[in-house]
Amino acid sequence: MMSDIAKIRVLVADDEAPMRFILKDALEEQGYAVDLASDGTEALARLEAEPYPVAFLDIKMPGASGLEILERLATMGRDTSVIVITAINTMENAIEAMGRGAFEYLTKPFRLERVAELARQALESRRRALEAERRDRAAKPALAEEAIVGRSDAMQAIYKTIGRLTQSDVTVLILGESGTGKELIARVIHDKGRRASGPFVAVSAAAIPATLLESELFGFERGSFTGAHARHAGKFEQARGGTLFLDEIAEMPIDLQSKLLRVLQEGEFEPVGATKPVKANSRIIAATNQDLERAVREKRFRSDLYYRLNVVTIAVPPLRDRREDIPVLARHFLKKFERELGLGEKYLSEEALRVLAGWNWPGNVRELENLIKRAMALYPQKALSAEDLSALLSPAERETLHSDRTLDELIRARVARFLEHVDPAARGNLHEVILGRVEKPLIELVLARAGGNQVRAAAMLGINRNTLRKKITELRIEIRK
Repeated sequence: MMSDIAKIRVLVADDEAPMRFILKDALEEQGYAVDLASDGTEALARLEAEPYPVAFLDIKMPGASGLEILERLATMGRDTSVIVITAINTMENAIEAMGRGAFEYLTKPFRLERVAELARQALESRRRALEAERRDRAAKPALAEEAIVGRSDAMQAIYKTIGRLTQSDVTVLILGESGTGKELIARVIHDKGRRASGPFVAVSAAAIPATLLESELFGFERGSFTGAHARHAGKFEQARGGTLFLDEIAEMPIDLQSKLLRVLQEGEFEPVGATKPVKANSRIIAATNQDLERAVREKRFRSDLYYRLNVVTIAVPPLRDRREDIPVLARHFLKKFERELGLGEKYLSEEALRVLAGWNWPGNVRELENLIKRAMALYPQKALSAEDLSALLSPAERETLHSDRTLDELIRARVARFLEHVDPAARGNLHEVILGRVEKPLIELVLARAGGNQVRAAAMLGINRNTLRKKITELRIEIRK
C-alpha cells in the first residue's frame, strides 16, 4: 500500500506557510509525494503542468481563490479531486465549493487524521471512477439509446410480443405494478406500429375526477352544460389516426365503462350533448396495476369490457423479478441525467451496482431512476459509491429495500412499526391480531403455490385439511386456481 501511495503526487496550496507544512507532513507521513504552492497563481501553474489526482486548496489565496481554481480545472479537463480548505465555515462557502465540484470541504482547525482520510477517500473515488469508466466504455454498444431498457428473459419476451403487434391494431392490456414502465411500453407499441405517424394520447382514469372524466374522454358540444361555451374535442377525437392510452383503467367508473365498451364494440362514441355518434379511429391500449379478474368478481369492473380489452396482454414484471436488468438501467439513467442535468460523466462502483441489485425496489424502475437522479445532483465525485446511494434512503426505505434480512428480522421490524401506532394495554386481542396479520397472507401464498389444491396446501403447512378449511372460512380467504 505504501509503495503504491509513494507514486502519487498531491498538491497543497495555501498562502499560510505553517498550514502548508502541516499538511505536507501529514500527507508525507502516509507516503504521498507532496508539492506546495503559496498562492493561486502558482497552484494553477502546477496543475496545468502536472495532472495531480488530489489537491488541497485554500478557499482564499492571492492570485486565484480555491473556488476559481475549481472552475479553471473544469475548463482544463483536469480530473483532480479537490479538497477545499477554509477558516470560515459558512453556508455560502460550503454551497459554492460543492456546487463547483469540490470533492470535500475541510474547515480549520481540523484533525490531521482527517487529512489522510480525505486523501484516501479521494483516491478511492478516483479508482472506482476509472474502473467504472473502463467497464462502461467496454459495454458502450449495449448502452445505446433505447426506448425500453432491459436484457432479461422477461423483457425479451415483451420485445417479441411488441414485434408481433406492429402489423395489427388489436387492443392491448398492459398489467404491472406502479413504476414498471407501462406507459413507456404503450408508447413503443405505438411508435413501432402502423399508426406511428398519428398522435399518442395518454389519459389516466385515476387522475381525473369521475364527474369530468366523461367529457375528457368523449368531449362535449357547445351549450351541453353550464360553462360549455365552445365545443371541446375529447381524448378519443384527439387520438384520431393514432393511439389512445387509457392508464389506471380499473379506476374508471362503472357507468363510463359501458360507454367505453360501446367504442370497442361499435367503433363510435357520443360527445356529451351530441345528437349523433362520432366515428372512433384510434387504437386502444389500456393499463392497470390492479387485478382486473378480481375486480370483475367483485363487480367493480365489467366482465364484457375486460374481455374486450384483454385481446393481447403484456405483463410487465416488477424490477425485483428482473434483477439482471438493474445495472443496465442504472447506467442508462446515469447517461440520461448527465445530459439533462448538464453534468460530467458519472459512474457507479461495482459495489454500488451489487447493492442496487440486492434491493427489492417497491417503486420499481421509477424508484431506481429517482435515486440515481438524486445521487447525481447531490454528489460531485465521478464515481458514486454504495455508501452514497444508501445515505439517500430514509430508514423506512432501507427496511423495505434491503433484501438480505432474515424473515425474523423483517417480521420483528413490521411488528415494531405496528406497535408504534397501537397502545398494547388498550386492547386485549393483540396476540390474535398479529397472528391474523401473518397467518392470512401465509395461507394465501401457500394455496397459490399449491394451485388452489387444499390437500397439497395443508401438507405444505403441516396442518390437516379440516383445520385449513376452517382457517379459510375464518380469515375469508379467496382461493384462486
